[in-house]
Amino acid sequence: MQTRQLGSLWPVSAFALGGGGLGQIWGETTRAEAVATVHAAVDAGITLLDMAPMYGRGEAETVIAEAFGGSVPEGVRLTTKCQLGSPPADKVASELERKLVRSLDMMKVQHADIFVLHSNICPDDYVYARNADTQDKWATRYSLYTDYVVPAMQSFVERGLIGAWGITGTGLPRSIMDALRHDVKPGIVQAVANLMDSAGDMRRYEEPAEPRNIIRTAHNNGVGVLGIRAVQAGALTSAIDRALPADNEQVTDYARAEPFRQLCAEMGEDPAVVAHRYALSMEGVDCVILGVKNRDELTQLVEAEARGPLEDDVRARIDALRLNFQKPRMPLEEFPLDGLNG
Repeated sequence: MQTRQLGSLWPVSAFALGGGGLGQIWGETTRAEAVATVHAAVDAGITLLDMAPMYGRGEAETVIAEAFGGSVPEGVRLTTKCQLGSPPADKVASELERKLVRSLDMMKVQHADIFVLHSNICPDDYVYARNADTQDKWATRYSLYTDYVVPAMQSFVERGLIGAWGITGTGLPRSIMDALRHDVKPGIVQAVANLMDSAGDMRRYEEPAEPRNIIRTAHNNGVGVLGIRAVQAGALTSAIDRALPADNEQVTDYARAEPFRQLCAEMGEDPAVVAHRYALSMEGVDCVILGVKNRDELTQLVEAEARGPLEDDVRARIDALRLNFQKPRMPLEEFPLDGLNG
């Protein structure tokens, strides 16, 4: 498998294996099949495994523990994540460390190569349009991030608990891009990388999403980009493989993506394969995280990666569908313009 430089960190495989599928977030599998999928991924040349406690409430971490027994193969790197929110400032470091150590224990390892702040990052005075009453449980206010999260993460690196740290770029775009330009930058950002520019139900704000500006800003500041949601949680596949409410944003996106599926049918291609190759071809994306849950899905996408990034003419036909067009939710003059120039 092709390797690519991950920002200023290290080379990694073009695809990473995500924990969502292993933790049965993206449909049912078995523990044995998930373990076998991890081994198959490493055998295929995948060198980055992206885990988190929220993937099946520890299931994905348990799969890693069973797959490797505490001895990760040479050259393979592990990530984990932490949902922090906005606790009291004096609790930030201890809460991050508690969750990090618990995740390491679950995976039976002593060290994570990357530890990701998985909270939304937002301005201090920002009130979300959705779930504002609970936002301090899942959104980290910007001054808390700069004054307490960043020093804590740096201390974990110095102590050898982690090799690097990062953020998930699904918070308010202007705050994410501010974090990417901060004096002390994360090593990576996990950014939405799909042909619809959609984070689906991960997006909690009303302002326009700006995933490509986030990717551009990261690239311009030497921050690695791990692309997430290449198929938008199933919306860009031939069929969503789990039961979802009719008003779920993945279901809405699936309906909106019908022209893409028609185009894939004309080309005789599987939509999931095309969507992943599109993500691989996006400028500034260093590595794309897979959400596969079994070896069959993994094999299909490993074979897709071997074909290389999507051909320019195919990409142009997809872009011409304008599926990434976002209907404004507020007056144009109020749109945040941060990041347009990186």
